[in-house]
Amino acid sequence: MDSNKTKNVAKLSVFTIAIMNVTAVVSLRGLPAEAEYGLSSAFYYLFAALVFLIPTSLVAAELASMFANKEGGVFRWVGEAFGKRLGFLAIWLQWFQNTIWYPTVLTFGAVSLAFIGMNPAHDMGLADNKIYTLIVVLVIYWLATFISLKGLGWVGKVSKIGGLVGTIIPAGLLIVFGIYYWASGGQIQMNMSGSFWPDLAKLDNLVLASSIFLFYAGMEMTGVHVKEMDNPAKSYPKAVFVGAFITVIIFVLGTYSLGFIIPQDNINLTQSLLIGFDNYLKYLHVSWLSPVIAIALAFGVLAGVLTWVSGPSKGLLVVGKAGYLPPFFQKTNKLGVQSNILIIQGCIVTILSLLFVVMPSVQSFYQILSQMTVLLYLIMYLMMFAAAIYLRYIMKDAPRDFRIGKNGNFLMWVIGGVGFLGSLLAFVLSFIPPGQISTGSNAVWYGVMFGGCIVFVAVPFIIYALRKPSWKDANSEIQPFHWEK
Repeated sequence: MDSNKTKNVAKLSVFTIAIMNVTAVVSLRGLPAEAEYGLSSAFYYLFAALVFLIPTSLVAAELASMFANKEGGVFRWVGEAFGKRLGFLAIWLQWFQNTIWYPTVLTFGAVSLAFIGMNPAHDMGLADNKIYTLIVVLVIYWLATFISLKGLGWVGKVSKIGGLVGTIIPAGLLIVFGIYYWASGGQIQMNMSGSFWPDLAKLDNLVLASSIFLFYAGMEMTGVHVKEMDNPAKSYPKAVFVGAFITVIIFVLGTYSLGFIIPQDNINLTQSLLIGFDNYLKYLHVSWLSPVIAIALAFGVLAGVLTWVSGPSKGLLVVGKAGYLPPFFQKTNKLGVQSNILIIQGCIVTILSLLFVVMPSVQSFYQILSQMTVLLYLIMYLMMFAAAIYLRYIMKDAPRDFRIGKNGNFLMWVIGGVGFLGSLLAFVLSFIPPGQISTGSNAVWYGVMFGGCIVFVAVPFIIYALRKPSWKDANSEIQPFHWEK
């Protein structure tokens, strides 16, 4: 009976996995950053998809299939290759970059809420008010933390609805508006005589483009579903390429739609998406819909944050209970929620949000935190790509339900190598101050970038060096690494 049930379990189709990849990756808040580049923005999207999105998906699928029955995620993947210290660094960075991401995405949420009014000039002024944005970011974040501590089961449902209402539907509308505007003879603000190929001689112009890698980040999460497909060796790559194609199309057409309606010189990283919708709705004589769009976008952001507040910290809790974090960080409430980690996370978000005080504008704060997020996440990805290649040699006989290349390691070197080099390029470029945005003095920029990387990477090494046998929870056990047997 049980075996028959097992045989009859529904498998995930190529299209299902492709759509899961799209919904996991697509976010509209970053479109204005790439609209700065006009026609050449398509080059950046395609380039990042080829050297990051697709390699990340394929490499993560192989690693996930290798260790499907062992917990730990990137801690396991990197740890099997390079030891526990670097494994702990990997999962720390995966958690901490999310912590930095919260003020960034909530800044976009605050801007969306500012556009609920019907006076565009007043809305734009409120959206660029640092005090207003700081208050909204902190209130919403701590509210989401409080709800997470309550362990409410409906959070997942809210996030699904938010993804549909706040991302998928607005993305479709934006693209349809752009096509109609172009077809009906609207005045195109984008320089259509520009080149698809960017001016690669200007390094500072590539900084905003390097943030596109973060648009595609998170694809490693969907790799865990590789075992739920029929014939994953053929089906999963198809799903990856279909999902990547749909994602790139949404990003390119969405970015172009903003460029059609907003002059390049007027593009603002935090406000332009809302201004673009306002302009299109005015063109269509349905301006009364502007508050509806603003509320939908804000709801999408807030629903997403509500889910992610507790998500990544769960992985850190599992590793922490295995003896990698002090007992204080392992404390859970009566519902089993990692309460102290969430409180520490909230304190970090609060401190980072106070950067509003020293940054010259809301969008400069948005950009500097976005770049820091990219830097930390890319360090994790560099380790992941290197681990996948190295494991081909030290665990060459380990079963892989999904394997990059049927025989030999050449294709892994190509896919993993391209992903590693692409991530390294984006990592280096992310240190350069963007030419398009006033971020204050270069000293502040470099101080935050270099200082942040050094401090945030050093912290897990310090914690690891100070760990004690008493930190290990007697009720928690992580399967040993292959080299411990």
